[in-house]
Amino acid sequence: MPFIDLESNLPATKFSEEFLKKLCTATATALGKPEERMNLVVKAGLPMLIAGSCSPCVMLSVSAIGVTDTAEKNKEHSAKIFQFLTGELGLSEDRIVIRFYALEPMQVGKKGTVMSFL
Repeated sequence: MPFIDLESNLPATKFSEEFLKKLCTATATALGKPEERMNLVVKAGLPMLIAGSCSPCVMLSVSAIGVTDTAEKNKEHSAKIFQFLTGELGLSEDRIVIRFYALEPMQVGKKGTVMSFL
């Protein structure tokens, strides 16, 4: 059950429902997870600065169980997600930052319990 949080100083108009569906597909594919398990949030129009510049940028957080727990896995995920974001948003790689968080099943609640018990 991955969680994708995208924050950007780009306007909300850049993040249509179609973009969210494409982001869901791209990140699910990159992580090897079914789209039905994905959870996405996009926060647009934020005051942001990356590398000393307020030029258009994106910070993406990826939190997941079992697929973000090694440097090797995250390197592969990063390459695929960067390719999607640069292509869809027209940003250069230096204007995108991705953070990976490894979750344990006990850290994700669903259906009144935690994933450890589902």
